[in-house]
Amino acid sequence: MNVGRVLGIILIGVGLFVCVLGMVASVVSAQTTGGRVMGAVLSGLIATPFVGVGVFLLIRGQREAAAMAVVQQQKKLLGMIRAQGRVNIADAALELGVSRDQIKEWVYDLVNKGLFTGYINWDDGDLISVDAAKMDLTKCPHCGGQLELAGKGVVECPYCGTEIFLRPGP
Repeated sequence: MNVGRVLGIILIGVGLFVCVLGMVASVVSAQTTGGRVMGAVLSGLIATPFVGVGVFLLIRGQREAAAMAVVQQQKKLLGMIRAQGRVNIADAALELGVSRDQIKEWVYDLVNKGLFTGYINWDDGDLISVDAAKMDLTKCPHCGGQLELAGKGVVECPYCGTEIFLRPGP
């Protein structure tokens, strides 16, 4: 359960309760219209911080829940790759209920976090987990071509387009 979301809902409820209670009290106890209006305005001012903080916590809690859902999906993908050694991207996308582009984004994120090493040929669609210490980083594991550095933690084969993902150094 997301604590921020629950606390946000509680604070919104408290703020609305304080506002309604203050308005009812001012209408019942005030003798003049001005007094009733002043009581309603004051109760609204007292309730505003509760509602404002509650809305903030509710929105932040929903964002955290969405981020945690992505982390859980990435964790499932990483588990599939580690358990099977070779995972077809289309199969992984179907099993996780996401697009190929989302899988690609997650793979790059996992590489940048240092959680995945291996290689992939996006055209063939197979994601292969290989320990970086066991890989020959001078030749492509797919076609045998000479490798070139493509970016941080990524080596790309200029011949077949296979990308080899390495753990970034310390």
